[in-house]
Amino acid sequence: MPDIAIRVDHLVKDFGGRFRARTRAVDDLSFSVTRGTIFGLLGPNGAGKTTTLRVLTTLVRPTSGDARVMGFDVVRQPTDVRCNIVVVIQEHAAELLLSVRDNLLTFARFYGQSGAAIRRCADRVMDEFGLMPEANRKAQDLSGGFRRRIQVAKVFMVDTPVVFLDEFSTGMDPILKRTVMDRLRRETARGRTIVLTTQVLSEAEDLCDDILIIDKGRQVARGDLNALKLLTARICEVTVTFDTAPGNIDAVLSAFQPISVRTSQNTVHITLKDEEARALELAMALAAHHRVLRLEINGASLEDIFIELTQKGAPS
Repeated sequence: MPDIAIRVDHLVKDFGGRFRARTRAVDDLSFSVTRGTIFGLLGPNGAGKTTTLRVLTTLVRPTSGDARVMGFDVVRQPTDVRCNIVVVIQEHAAELLLSVRDNLLTFARFYGQSGAAIRRCADRVMDEFGLMPEANRKAQDLSGGFRRRIQVAKVFMVDTPVVFLDEFSTGMDPILKRTVMDRLRRETARGRTIVLTTQVLSEAEDLCDDILIIDKGRQVARGDLNALKLLTARICEVTVTFDTAPGNIDAVLSAFQPISVRTSQNTVHITLKDEEARALELAMALAAHHRVLRLEINGASLEDIFIELTQKGAPS
């Protein structure tokens, strides 16, 4: 049996109490995460993702149930859990009164690391994150995007076996985001476990080996991308580029009842809930009225699956 980095059994977390209505943020949630994988915890706003992460990182005590990280109980052994994790939680800020360099070095010292090797590591990380020109500036003098870079850069200052990332790419430009995603893949290749939440579902589709979708604190679906596709009715994405901007194609489209239609200049993006053969029929019908320069038919994206499952529910 593969080694398990995280195990959650019947986790419940309620907020509120004596003087205000009780709200259940996490409702009987159970799952495990294999070591050396990128695990995506996804769901709409208010689904319980961040609360689950806060329980796993010992920031919030569960109401009931059990959770273990690297074999350590989050309630009874919180110090051991903290020694084995590094966390980037969405609302946490960098140390505003410290310089960029001192943010990184101080963070490393929390894990008992110091000396010339760590200073060299800080230089490498700052260079990778585009922070070197700002190395001696205080975090409070930087933009929110740069503060976010500092937070994520800390992950690579220490070598804990588990990393928790809550909306890690907030404020990052596409080039830096791609660099970080490549770095995360390399980290898991050498055995590190990454747990992430994100609203940018293309990130999860690119990164995650395993995905758990939750809603209202409960599991909706679990598996890799291929397994999740099997839980939804057939969804196809059809992209058609014409030689000129298409005229009125509503009559053609209405016969196929697409889920969504988006037009960008002379390109039409259509999401269709049907078999791929039906998608090809749609493309041929469009070609009968307009000259087609390019045609692409793809299966469902993670975003399509996510919307289908969270709006209608699915067997878990």
